[in-house]
Formats: sequence, C-alpha cells, structure tokens
Amino acid sequence: MWIYVKHLQRPVRVSRCDVGLAKLILTQFGSPDGEFSASWRYITQAFTMPTGRTKALLIDTGTEELAHLEMVGTLFHMLIRDATPQQLRNAGLGEQYAVHGFATFLNAPGGEPWTSSYIQATGDPVADLTEDMAAEQKARAAYERLLCSTNDPDVREVLSFLREREVVHFQRFGEALQHVQSYLDSPRHLWPGFTSEQKD
Repeated sequence: MWIYVKHLQRPVRVSRCDVGLAKLILTQFGSPDGEFSASWRYITQAFTMPTGRTKALLIDTGTEELAHLEMVGTLFHMLIRDATPQQLRNAGLGEQYAVHGFATFLNAPGGEPWTSSYIQATGDPVADLTEDMAAEQKARAAYERLLCSTNDPDVREVLSFLREREVVHFQRFGEALQHVQSYLDSPRHLWPGFTSEQKD
C-alpha cells in the first residue's frame, strides 16, 4: 500500500525557459535508463527476491524512483512552459508538441516512446541486482552530463540531488547483492525453489 505525499521529494525551480535542455532532460524520463524504467525494473524484480530485506529494498527504491520521475517531469514542463511552438520546433521537439502539446510524455530525447523491453526481471536475484547496480551507474553518468549542459543554478540543484540519490541506490544494491549471495551460500536457503514467504 502506497501513501502519496502531495509534494515533490525536493522543490523544483528553473531560472529561465530552456527548450534545448528540456529535450535533454527527457533522457531521464522516458529513456531506457530513466526514472520510469528504473521504477518498474525494481518493482517487477522484487517479487522473486529471496529475502524480505531485498524485496523491501526494491519496492522502496522503485517507489522513490516514481518520486524522481515526478521531479524530472516537473522540470521538463517548467523548462518549456513559456516556450513558443517555434522554439520547440527549433529544439527538435516539434513532433512532440504536435502530438502532446506541452504535456510531459514518456519519450526519449529522440522521440522514441518508452517500451517495456527497456527493463528486465530474470527471476535470478544475483543477475537482477547486478543489473540494478549498472542501471544506477548509467543514471548517475546521465545526470552528470546533464549538469555539464546547464549553468542554471536552480536546475543544477535538482540534478545534483537526483545524481546523489543514484549513488545511494548503487550502494544499497551493492549491499543487497552481498546479502543475497551470502544467503544463497548458506544451508538455509531454498534456491532455486524458494517461496515468497522466506524471510531475512
């Protein structure tokens, strides 16, 4: 059961309209390594985690990624809300505007729509957690490149916060991987036939 707190995890502000940056921001919205992909990657993987600790971590992190998606979507909208249709067209967002107006849609910067083929849940906790660590590092790298793409202090504050959360998630997944490997090496595990009732 989720409880939605009706404010952003961190306030989002922009100093000025920046349509070019907004297009780049879509990489963390609807791309393979964006926040939407991360959220559903972790939530779908959670059900086959062998311990309550790792299942809870993936559900919690997937939920936080939805909060980050809300921040990124807000940032995109704020960066384009004062733009003209011609400015959007000049920045390569003309097709997005024609179809979605000023809505934030699950597209990559090149206009490719999000697809579930971007994510994976193998049912193997070691494989899934290893993938999750790589996903967090790719997201961190993307936020660092976005930071290099703007000098707007308000935008940089938001991007820096999101980058730091990727670092924390990477660390938590690394700890979870060690926990799972220790669990699978112990005589008490039920792998590969463990049940969802198996606890930490």
